[in-house]
Amino acid sequence: METELQTLDGSKRAIPHETIAEMTAGLRGTAATVGQPGYEEARTIWNAMVDRRPGLVIRARGVTDIVAAVNFARDNGLLIAVRSGGHQIGGFAVADGALQLDLSEMRSVHVDPVGRTARVEPGATLGDVDAATQLFGLAVPTGINSSTGIAGLTLGGGFGWLTRKYGMTVDNLLSADVATADGSLLRVSPDEHPDLFWAIRGGGGNFGVVTSFEFRLHEIGTQVLSGLLIHPIEDAVDLLRGMRGICASAPDELTVWAVLRKAPPLPFLPEEWHGRGVMIFAACYTGDMAEGERATQDLRALGKPIVDFIAPHPFTAWQAAFDPLLTPGARNYWKSHDFLDLEDETITAVLNAMENLPDPQCEVFIAQIGGAMARVAPDATAFAHRAAHYTMNVHTRWDDADKDAACLAWARDLFAKTASQATGSVYVNFMPDDDGDRIGGAYGANIARLREVKATYDPGNLFRVNHNIMPAADVKAAQ
Repeated sequence: METELQTLDGSKRAIPHETIAEMTAGLRGTAATVGQPGYEEARTIWNAMVDRRPGLVIRARGVTDIVAAVNFARDNGLLIAVRSGGHQIGGFAVADGALQLDLSEMRSVHVDPVGRTARVEPGATLGDVDAATQLFGLAVPTGINSSTGIAGLTLGGGFGWLTRKYGMTVDNLLSADVATADGSLLRVSPDEHPDLFWAIRGGGGNFGVVTSFEFRLHEIGTQVLSGLLIHPIEDAVDLLRGMRGICASAPDELTVWAVLRKAPPLPFLPEEWHGRGVMIFAACYTGDMAEGERATQDLRALGKPIVDFIAPHPFTAWQAAFDPLLTPGARNYWKSHDFLDLEDETITAVLNAMENLPDPQCEVFIAQIGGAMARVAPDATAFAHRAAHYTMNVHTRWDDADKDAACLAWARDLFAKTASQATGSVYVNFMPDDDGDRIGGAYGANIARLREVKATYDPGNLFRVNHNIMPAADVKAAQ
């Protein structure tokens, strides 16, 4: 008996079951093929557009399992896909016929409240991290959806409500353990393999499998001043212009995002507004509550909100506030731009698109980024786009596969109509799987160095199921 697996060169290879059994016998975790326990759970990820079937799944429960899977893939020339949270929009956690390394059962978080650090396993979600750190009133800057995996978020850069005050997730990474393509397990830090440490801070999963992250934590308490200001979408032009002015002089403690969509059935929103077009300010102030009240005054004074829901909230609750709109099982497609400013032309294009939403779940969000993040040099980490800016994500979401063409076309059309105002850069974690031609935009001037690091640690490009950075030698050969 044999199992057919996808190889790195695009062919198929039949692996005898005895060979697989010999490798899996030493695992702490489990292995599964089609029809066996754990297989469907491992291959099913957040984005329902991704319906791929790996040839073999290894569900790791420890570092030795990870190294064994990497060695098996390399020795047999197999395509390997790595899953942590399974939340990446392109669905790179799984590939047809591949060896899938599933890290989702490795979720421990160990907090040192005295040293203010946390050691986190790669299968942990942001919710896992927040729950553990908030026991001590501490936090690491991460994203905005609690079901996102910490590994993918960190490797791509990581930004959210705490970024303007405390920097990006990668700016708070102190060290990591990485299983590389040759089977080594390396501790990386500013003093140990600094080139690899630099590369994993924004370079994605191109350089190995991170088996453990060590983060710096910040004392924020257990509550933040946060919430939503919900306005009629008809007022959006003046509101977004007002946001533009407020963000230009906002303190680092304040972060403001705008979301344009059909109003979901929120319990605090009058029922007559459910399903109608709205423009939502989502705001978070990290710091003294009285100072936060003063810092949010101008934002709250804009227009005439239907609802002002800004108040002290538990940080863990605020981190999960958007989870109901981002549940797994829906079809998702994103297109994203960065802007140095929020120009009137961009505002007009977004509002025109809102008149033709292909599904009520579709939305556009515009995130304000800057502060501490912008005071890091562009070449200090692999994440290069450090200037204060806005990131727009056209988040197309729907349930019915018959809407695929309409939803993709809508997202791509708005992306095209706002391209002339954009910087050309893009956040790698917002890139769908058909955005491969934007690798240069994702890494900017850091791409050449990333290719050199790739050539050092993964010269055979074993880790290629991602937004791939090719080894320097392969790039030169292709030219």
